[in-house]
Amino acid sequence: MKLLIVEDDAVIAAGIEYSLEQEGFATTIAGTVAEAREKMQETEFDFYLLDLTLPDGTGYEICKEAKQKADVPVIFLTAIDDEGNVVMGLDMGADDYITKPFRIRELISRIKSVLRRYGKSGQTDNKVSIGSIEILVNEAKVYKEKQEVILTAMEYRLLLVFVKNLGKVLSRNQLLEGIWDVTGDFVNDNTLTVYIKRLREKLEDDPQNPTVIRTVRGLGYIMEKQ
Repeated sequence: MKLLIVEDDAVIAAGIEYSLEQEGFATTIAGTVAEAREKMQETEFDFYLLDLTLPDGTGYEICKEAKQKADVPVIFLTAIDDEGNVVMGLDMGADDYITKPFRIRELISRIKSVLRRYGKSGQTDNKVSIGSIEILVNEAKVYKEKQEVILTAMEYRLLLVFVKNLGKVLSRNQLLEGIWDVTGDFVNDNTLTVYIKRLREKLEDDPQNPTVIRTVRGLGYIMEKQ
């Protein structure tokens, strides 16, 4: 299940993303209405977490556009605990409303509650297979030909970005956004090159001629189900 987090506070957004991915959700972050619209053009999301107040508009705008496309679950995140805002959001079709600051476990509980009403589980498949490689998402384990492959936290995070976007060409900028470190450590373009090289060395039969993480010249990289 693909979940879009629209939140202009990068620290809050990264914390939510990290926690939800540990629960098996596939997440994408946007910090503005404009960025959210770009993400929505690229991907059909199954769930929306929307900050109410954004630099270039409101979460109401995203909610309206998302609901026009499909009957998808929406939860608003806001620092404004005002009945009028609550009613407006619910009238637009939002499923729930949570006021900041909130406990992450409460947010996860509410997400799962909304998903149950929609008859959905909310989690990605635990086992993803790409050729001889198996990724057990919930356990954060990777196997190649039944032998466990030991990855660093950042290597695994990069692998998850590819897993969430199987069959989709990802630019270097998209990959950098996906592996932004929740601890605040800077990940630059050169570092990305190193992580891709290390992943290939651990996963590919022939790292010099990769078939798992392929380069698409001039565009980026792709991982496809084999």
